[in-house]
Amino acid sequence: MTIPAFAPLSVQPIPNLSDEINQVRLDTAKIVSEYIIPKEELLRRPREDTERQSFVYEIQEHVKQQNLWAPHLPKEYGGMGIGFLGHAYMNEILAWSPFSNPLFGVVAPTSGNESLLVKYGTEEQKEKWLMPMIRGEITSCFSMTEPDNAGSNPRSIQTTAVRDGDEWVINGRKWFTSNGVHASVAVVMCRTEGEGDDGDPNEKMTQILVPTDTPGFNIERSVPVWGNAGGNHCEITYNNVRVPLENALGARGTGHQAAQDRLGAGRVYHCMNCVGQMWRAFDLMIKRATTREVHGGPLYEKQMIQDFIAESYMDIQAARLMTIHCAEVIDNDGDSRTEISAIKVFVPNAMHRVVDRAIQVHGAMGVSGDTPLAGMYLSARTLRIADGPDEVHKILMAKNILKHYAAGKAWDFGV
Repeated sequence: MTIPAFAPLSVQPIPNLSDEINQVRLDTAKIVSEYIIPKEELLRRPREDTERQSFVYEIQEHVKQQNLWAPHLPKEYGGMGIGFLGHAYMNEILAWSPFSNPLFGVVAPTSGNESLLVKYGTEEQKEKWLMPMIRGEITSCFSMTEPDNAGSNPRSIQTTAVRDGDEWVINGRKWFTSNGVHASVAVVMCRTEGEGDDGDPNEKMTQILVPTDTPGFNIERSVPVWGNAGGNHCEITYNNVRVPLENALGARGTGHQAAQDRLGAGRVYHCMNCVGQMWRAFDLMIKRATTREVHGGPLYEKQMIQDFIAESYMDIQAARLMTIHCAEVIDNDGDSRTEISAIKVFVPNAMHRVVDRAIQVHGAMGVSGDTPLAGMYLSARTLRIADGPDEVHKILMAKNILKHYAAGKAWDFGV
């Protein structure tokens, strides 16, 4: 059995999916497999590299010509207007390469902040911040997680924004604020309760737009992640930071709901990204197993390797179908809380298993920089914490299901 060293990403139309989304998947796969993956070594170079810059500009222009730019944005803001489900399906293709998303106009965390501004921003906020983000003139960061409070409980956030005349005065400490170094504006989650407030804790949070050159906005350090001290996850202190009242993103007290809007959709996108990465890891594992000779024969003939292939196939199929089901529930405005928590737990763990097997099949090469597997492995482990740890989501699932039964209903897995 022989398999070519490089074969294009194999994507076929999906029955019962719209012609538009099927075509988007096919067109995206063509660009990722024929243009981006063969140039990953070039794309690993520093951003300042002139050859890299030229290639990035060339691909981005091609993506725009193919009407594949910014799938997360409506058409009136220069995006594809493909909708939530379409973007989810597109993500599993983009995830084949860690370099795809920026080349298609999706640059986290700015892309998530753009979606927030589209939904909650005033016309003045959109003109001042959203449109420059879309044009690529500025980037942003999302500043919510705090080192002294559990990220799994956003209601415990202690960063405060107190009204003083026509300004908010912000004080607090955040960390893991991604893109903090390069951002021009931060979306900051603040506690804005007034004296004597005793209402719903979810209504005491407000997201506020803070230009990063505002006095009192201090980047203390880049938090090392997996031994990488040169990253961009910043620890930031807010020391009497003053911004106008009109910088509140949405009405006072809507911050928690806005965060859930951002994170709920983001979890589906993350999981479809996981599916795409698993897909590529599976592909790499099969190619390695069918071309590597070991102990008197090809690797794929060993029963342990056949077990890896079968287990990985089941993990990918289960993860993919669970995520698509969750996306469909959200797209139909259903109660998706249980489904979101389920995929948030299951899919990164499945990815961890699939990538681990692929690394094992590659041996020493699997942990080297010669394949994308090492990066995938660390990403899968990180996602078991990011956007809520596994344990919290399991508790939420159990509570939702038990509440359903307590109301005299049975759980319908077909809906």
